[in-house]
Amino acid sequence: MPYKKPKIEKIYYSISEVAGMFGVNMSLIRFWEKEFDIIKPHKNKKGNRLFTKQDIDNFHLIYHLVKERGMTLAGAKKKLENGKEETMQNFEVINKLQNIKDLLLEIKDELDTEN
Repeated sequence: MPYKKPKIEKIYYSISEVAGMFGVNMSLIRFWEKEFDIIKPHKNKKGNRLFTKQDIDNFHLIYHLVKERGMTLAGAKKKLENGKEETMQNFEVINKLQNIKDLLLEIKDELDTEN
């Protein structure tokens, strides 16, 4: 069996990388950082924001609540303050279901191609 190089995740991501992950402008990332206490980027000597995996997970939650579920910023803040764990669990279930759906659609496409 050939050696499979493990995937190495970065420790820090730049603001442009984070914005690219979500398909939003860097200004929205800066805005959400100011609005939500759960986003705490590190800053280097130049003052550039450096986001951790935890920050990105928190951005996923915020993005899900605001962009996908259509909540207001105030509603999203309240949801995260009062039930972050429950919100995170619901988000993880939705992600897992989406991954299963994507996999099933991939299998369907392969089966359709073979016929």
